Order: sequence, then C-alpha cells, then structure tokens
Amino acid sequence: MLGAKGAGPGRPKIAMLVHPKMVLQDLVGPLTVFNIMHSEIHLVWKTLDPVMSEVGIAVTPSTTLRDCPEKLDVLFAPGGLGGTLDMMDDPEVVEFFAHHGKSARYVTSDCTGSLLLGAAGLLRGYRAASHWTVRELVALMGGIPSSERVCIDRNRITGGGVTAGIDFALTLASLLRSPEEAQAYQLTIEYAPEPPFNAGRPDTAPAAITERITASRAAIVARAREKSRIAGEKLRG
Repeated sequence: MLGAKGAGPGRPKIAMLVHPKMVLQDLVGPLTVFNIMHSEIHLVWKTLDPVMSEVGIAVTPSTTLRDCPEKLDVLFAPGGLGGTLDMMDDPEVVEFFAHHGKSARYVTSDCTGSLLLGAAGLLRGYRAASHWTVRELVALMGGIPSSERVCIDRNRITGGGVTAGIDFALTLASLLRSPEEAQAYQLTIEYAPEPPFNAGRPDTAPAAITERITASRAAIVARAREKSRIAGEKLRG
C-alpha cells in the first residue's frame, strides 16, 4: 500500500492495476495526484514481483489481485495497447475488474485501459474515452465512444490518450475531495501545459502526421479490433 501509512477514514481506497507493457505515464500521472490526496493506494498485480513497463522501468506491486480490499473508492486500469490486449485475454484480470467493478465507487481508466473495462463488461451502456486510435472499439463491447479528454458517465470516469491521465486524476480529485482541493493539487504539481505544437489530437495535427501515426499503428489496432469483437461476443453470451 502506498500513499497513506495505513488505512483510515477520509482516505480514498484506490486500486491501480500494474501490468507488463503498461505505459508508465498512464500510471504515474494519476498516481502522483492520488498520492498528494493521501489516498490508500494499492498497486495490484498477480504477484508482488516487479512488473516491467513499456519504457523498461519496473514497477513493484504492493498488493496481489487476491488480497485487494473490497468496496474500493476507485478501480483504475492504465493503458499501453500491447499490454491491454494481453490483459483482455487474461481471465484472472478480467474477472478481477468484473468483480470489483460491481462495488467500486468509481470505475476508471486512462488511455487504452478503457478496452479492459469494456472486456470486463463495465462499459455496457456507458460513454467512455480512450486513445483516439482505438476509442471506437469500445462500441464492440457495448460502450459509447467519447472523444472527450475526460469522460464522466455516472460512476465511470475515463481519460483519453496518455497525458489525459493528469486531467482525469484532477477531475476525480474534485469529486473525492472538492474542486478547491483539486486546484491545490494542480498548483502543487504546477500543471499548466503549454505544448509547443497543436498536434495532440487527430483533428488538430497536420493531416500527414495523422496519416503516418494511423499507418504505423494499423497492425496493433487491427489486433485490438479483433480482441474487442471477441470480448463483445462473450459478453453477449
């Protein structure tokens, strides 16, 4: 358990999945905000062995899936498409989300993590954001794709692409604490993005750049489409 030295009243109970090939920023952005909140943070995985992220930096889980506490305030799935697809094929991980998603106060994700939520049956009838290259795939699992940077639909809160994780976490902090506290966290981490280019979305990036990225990810997006289709069929029985 991270963040708080122990469980206690007023400390949000948060479970954040860590899995091989996850995008580290998807985890670290929200984790930074949740830690400032003095949350009871559980980095969950099958074992307590270090888990390698996509940049080659290992993250050590603090809690196994089996030992994760019940009735979470926040259940969170990070992205990293290659790792997400592996998790969609993993019955233990899918069942973990399906189980805890029933009682969690907020069911959340960043980037492609929403596909895992979808595979667990947690997005049926809900709007959800995801990375722009795969967000339409949530529809194959009963979800409603959203192009919002942070999408809130009842107790489902999902972030778009990688960097949306900080926006997502501050949004969630405003609900768990207050808008005033969330602004204090934002100032603490000096989150005031001024990107050097207006190319962070496919509708604002130069067409040639969008086409290049789309082509470079075509193979893995095709895999994601097939796995999402299969997951949707399983959910429909």
